[in-house]
Amino acid sequence: MVNIVSNEGAKVWIPHPEKVWEGAELQEDYKPNKTTLNVITDEKENKILNVKSEKDLPFLRNPAILIGENDLTSLSYLHEPAVLYNLQVRFCQHRDIYTYCGIVLVAINPYDDLPIYGQAMGDLDPHIFAVAEEAYTKLEREQRDQSIIVSGESGAGKTVSAKYAMRYFATVGGSATETQNRKEGLGQ
Repeated sequence: MVNIVSNEGAKVWIPHPEKVWEGAELQEDYKPNKTTLNVITDEKENKILNVKSEKDLPFLRNPAILIGENDLTSLSYLHEPAVLYNLQVRFCQHRDIYTYCGIVLVAINPYDDLPIYGQAMGDLDPHIFAVAEEAYTKLEREQRDQSIIVSGESGAGKTVSAKYAMRYFATVGGSATETQNRKEGLGQ
């Protein structure tokens, strides 16, 4: 079986003891009987990888055009280093704390106040308000209960995210008259 990562010049991810993953480029073609593979890292350091089997081959990197995508399912390669790098680029370079993974909203706690909650809903995608709006719209249109699951580690921002979702519901729910006007606007 020929592996796509076997070509010289392929951009790959290799394990790193401190950064977890590090970008590199293959300096030779992989052959099934070889036990090592030469790479050069993005920092121009030559390394030799031990390859006992094809499962030890490094992960392929996504094309540059896909880096920073707002939905992880848009990536060509969806594996740990690709996900972590995409989230890093979105947060560190663009200050985007929200990223979709299909219908799941991934949030990174910035440990800082960001001015992203007072803008119009359509201007922010992905966003906790977009998730709340989707749930509210389905509740209104389909007359079916909806759930939003907010999970994460301690300090990840679950409480803050839940508060913003509830703030959205309180705002759009409004009074009985406002709710009736919204239903009429939706053609119900």
